[in-house]
Order: sequence, then structure tokens, then C-alpha cells
Amino acid sequence: MTLLGLGLFLSQVTMAQKAIEFKEFTLPNGLQVILHQDNSTPIAAVSLLYHVGSKNESTERTGFAHFFEHLLFEGTKNIGRGEYMKKVQSIGGSLNAFTSNDQTYYYEIVPSNELETVLYMESERLLHAKIDTVGVNTQREVVKEEKRMRVDNQPYGTILEQILKRSYQKSPYRWAPIGSMDHLNAAQLGEFIDFYKTYYVPNNATLTIAGDIDYAQAEAWVKKYFAEIPRGTKEIVRPNILEPKRTAEIRDIIYDNIQLPAVIQAYNLPPQKHADTYALSMLSTYLTGGKSSLLTKEIVSKGEKALQVAAIPLDLEDGGLFLLYGIANLGVDAKDLEDAIDVQIENVRNQGITQADFEKLKAQVENAVVTSNATMEGVATNLATNKVFFGDANLVNKELENYNKVTAADIQRVAKTYFTKEGRVVLYYLPKTAEKN
Repeated sequence: MTLLGLGLFLSQVTMAQKAIEFKEFTLPNGLQVILHQDNSTPIAAVSLLYHVGSKNESTERTGFAHFFEHLLFEGTKNIGRGEYMKKVQSIGGSLNAFTSNDQTYYYEIVPSNELETVLYMESERLLHAKIDTVGVNTQREVVKEEKRMRVDNQPYGTILEQILKRSYQKSPYRWAPIGSMDHLNAAQLGEFIDFYKTYYVPNNATLTIAGDIDYAQAEAWVKKYFAEIPRGTKEIVRPNILEPKRTAEIRDIIYDNIQLPAVIQAYNLPPQKHADTYALSMLSTYLTGGKSSLLTKEIVSKGEKALQVAAIPLDLEDGGLFLLYGIANLGVDAKDLEDAIDVQIENVRNQGITQADFEKLKAQVENAVVTSNATMEGVATNLATNKVFFGDANLVNKELENYNKVTAADIQRVAKTYFTKEGRVVLYYLPKTAEKN
């Protein structure tokens, strides 16, 4: 594509991004509410973001936030055990949840004429979640099975937990959201109840409704079902432990049940709200965002050093990690793959990015921003995330503007600033057959 063609494409993408209008208010109990009306399709997305993740856990009780992601589907005082999911699906809806280091997020997507139903259901588990011995024991087994499948018995499945515990020494980011099964087994029922009463309260939650709604009716239903829920009275712990800056490279080898070596590099990132976040996100796309991206082209396609590569900025509220990851091609050892990655990173640090590649990168990023707001689920997620972690839901309408402020020089600058070998963590994943007895 010519630069002229790219310019026309960019202008079309920018025009496609319409302003997302919304209304917001806060109930007396502290619940933040965001409403977005879009009557183009008869669906509504409802999300509830709790500002609690693995970083809020005790060092002796890790895994609680992720555990509650599962436990809150058990049922409530007025919704039978195991009926929550069935009820949403029976009205033609879908639902899911996820947990990170900083948040726990639940959402439903339903026909808009069933909006009141899911608002009632979300209010029920905020007020009357079923936390009893049966539910806790049931979900313990569910979480154990998930860990076995996704971590313990999954090739390369332990990468996140192995990287985190080497990248952080003081911060509660040093453990992964899945947590410790020993901690969950040791926990008593009262500890789960206490965690629920501390963090799953209106004053630690943001409710977002996006889609085919009437503002007045949606607000009335929110007040009907959520206003009665009492404000939490326990202290919401916000860890403020600053991780000491690492000044020396950390290297280690993990022997795993794998056939091909892998190389993982982790570099320090600033807090999520830092202005460099946009340039770092663009750098990630430049490195591995598509077949023509730098590392994919040079290391996978041309150099044939790797089967796949990925550059992932793990943006965290108090300072995250930029992860570079590659699985070696057959016959390529980990050192050769690491050297190949390092050469390309040094090229970006020293030479930057060409104007042609930068224009293409801008097109990719702007298209991704537009796409992220193309569904009601995406709009709800972006509104809630911007409100909770940046203090301004309207950043959803400023995201393109912020990306467009990034220059090619900024891409090179953040590569120089953050991709330094001093303080990075490098892990080799090698087949168990390579381990010396």
C-alpha cells in the first residue's frame, strides 16, 4: 500500500470512530454506574467490575480473587445452586468473567428486553452470594482442575508464575492470579466470607450497561435493585508497595515437559497510567502484530529461528512487565533464539522505525481501537476500565487522540528506555530430557 493509500485508510478509520456518549452517576452506597445507549441492535451488555485482583490478597492466601470469579456463579439466597448460568443462557444470553492482578470482571450479553432480569441477578450476587461449605468445596475442585489443565499439564503453562516471582520481590504482583492451591485448601469458610464482605461491595464496584436501553428506565432499574445494598464497612486494602528497581539481569532455566525450547524476556514497565503506555502498546504491535511485524518477519519468516513470537505489554496498575516470548524452531537452541531477538530489539533501540512502517503501524493501531468499540461488550469494558483505572470514562473517546500523539521518535525512545538488559528477567524453557542428572 502506498503512503497515499495509507493516508486515505487512516482518515477512513478515524471517521469510523464515533463519539461514545454515556451517562454516569454514583449511588449513595458508592456504586459507580455508567450507561451507554445504542439502539442499533436489540442487545445489552451488563458488566460489573470489582476493583480487586490478586494483588489485594494476603501472602498466605493467594488465589482468592480468582477463586471468587468462580464462586460467585454458585448461586445466591434467591437463585438456586448452579442456576445462575442456566438462567442467563435460557433467556438467550451469554456470560463470562475474568480475573487479573488488579480486577475481577463479570459480564452478561442478553436480549435488551431481558435487561431487568440480569440487573436483578447481578444485584443478587452482590447482596446475597451463596458462600457456604458446599460451594467452597465444589469450586476448590474446579479451580484445582483448571490449574492442572492450564498450568501444571500445559506445555509452557507455568511461564506467567515463573516470570512474576522473579520479576517482583516485594510487590504482591509476584504471584499469578491462579494463586496457590495449598492456600485455598487451608482457608476456612470464614476467610472467604470476610474477603467477600471486604471487596465485593458497592463502593468497590463499577456497573456498566451498554446497548439497546432507555436511559431513564435503566437508571430506575439500577436504583431498584442496587440502591438497597449496603455500603461495605471493612477497609479495602490498596497495596502501595513500590517494587525496588532491579539493576542486574536475572536468568534462569525451567525444565518442562516440552519438545521445543522457548525464550521469555521480561522488562520493567511503568504504572498503567504513565504517558508512555501508548507508545509501548504501539511498540508491541510493531514487534509482533501480524505477519509483517518486525520479529515475525525477521525471526519466524526469514530467519526461521522461531515457530512463533509474541510481544505482550502486561499493563498493571502499579507497574507491569513487557514480555517477549518465542518458541524455537526445530534444531534451534535457546541461545540462538535469544540472540536473534536481541539483535532486532537493538536495531529498534539504535535505528528506530521507518516512516513507512510507522504509517502502517498507525493504521493497525487505529483500526484496533475502532474494533475494540465495535461491540457493546467492548464498549462496556472500555468505559469501566477507563473509569476505574484512569479516573475518567471519557478516555474511551480520547484513545485515538492519545495514540495519534505518539511519534516515530517516541517508539525508539521507549525502546531505549525500557528495553535494557540491566534488570530484565530471561527464562529459558528447555525439554526435561536436557536436564542433567
